[in-house]
Amino acid sequence: MKTLLIVSGGVEAAAAVKRAKEMGLYVVCSDINPEAPGFAIADSALIADVYGPSDTAAAAERFHNKIRKIDGVICVAADAPQTVAAVNERLGLKGLTRQSAEWATDKLAMKQRFAECGVPVPWFSGVESADQLKRIFAERGPNLVIKPVDSRGSRGVQRLSHVRDLAKAFAFARDYSPTQRVMVEQYLPGPQISTESVVVDGVCYTSGFSDRNYEYLDKYAPYFIENGGDMPTALPEDIYERVLDVQADAAAALGVSRGTVKGDIVVHDGKVYVIELAARLSGGFFCTQEIPMNTGVDFIGCAIRVALGENPAPEEMTPKYQKFITQRYIFPDPGTVVATSGAEDAWKVPGILEVNITAKKGDVIPPAGDKRPSGAMVIATGADRAEARANAAAALSRIKVVTQ
Repeated sequence: MKTLLIVSGGVEAAAAVKRAKEMGLYVVCSDINPEAPGFAIADSALIADVYGPSDTAAAAERFHNKIRKIDGVICVAADAPQTVAAVNERLGLKGLTRQSAEWATDKLAMKQRFAECGVPVPWFSGVESADQLKRIFAERGPNLVIKPVDSRGSRGVQRLSHVRDLAKAFAFARDYSPTQRVMVEQYLPGPQISTESVVVDGVCYTSGFSDRNYEYLDKYAPYFIENGGDMPTALPEDIYERVLDVQADAAAALGVSRGTVKGDIVVHDGKVYVIELAARLSGGFFCTQEIPMNTGVDFIGCAIRVALGENPAPEEMTPKYQKFITQRYIFPDPGTVVATSGAEDAWKVPGILEVNITAKKGDVIPPAGDKRPSGAMVIATGADRAEARANAAAALSRIKVVTQ
């Protein structure tokens, strides 16, 4: 029986722990939180910082040497590729390397690497001061995005066309960077795509392909608040194929020859550009639920097998079908949660595949800012995209998250 280490024990990681157990594996889960949901399912638990590469690698090495050999490692719904790379290096495992992980977690280095390798990216530049930002703004205009170089997700990211004080925007982005570094890039309007791929011996198999939903782009500006997505894509076939090619080129540029990559892609004026590429499994229930529902691909199972040094057959990573899937969130009014209701009624809506009320009594819902202030999520299907969207909206309308 092989042993898999899953970095992170959060709710979504717990789904991967469950899948690994179903595959007959011995599962070790690591997280700093002793109450992490994944611990309740895993065979063994390591109390270690998900975002502390040395901490987790040391704990994994002790377990590997004294208790049980670890055969592979992945991280799920946690932006911790450096932790995975550190474990791989310490235990001599195949998979993500330290160099690839460094490129994948330093957004400026990533863009520089893409540019060197001919991967299309928006114009970008490092920014060392508020005065430099003001000069760039004057030269290039307001259609820019400022972001921390090495933060996680959308934390600290702002659209400068909706910012009044550039100095404050610079300080805000810098405060989210552990190394106090900031960059800007051109904002390219157009459809945005989330992709998710398994890479096997340098070949990129993209099973996940979702049109991101930014209906609240202006409402929550200058922040980017994504409200789920739709599958399959509405892009023309030629653009779809181009996205697949660019995603594969981006993975190769970062040196990811075995593992998983998650792409943030934009299509602007008919051309495909890479915004970012993460060397990990995504959050937001995309890899754990949406991809299997949409394609029939056991995405987590394939990712686990690759982490263990196995090679799934290409047909196992190729979509078997394309069901219409819509995911949407509910954003409660800011405040302290006093009551939630409606899950049972939401499940009664036709086509509902998942209902998850994440808000709990006593939770504090912050104002919409640089991270999604969601309180509930639904996934729905339908005969077509319109019906899937309608079913998701109907389910959300039955859910109440009351704050005060």
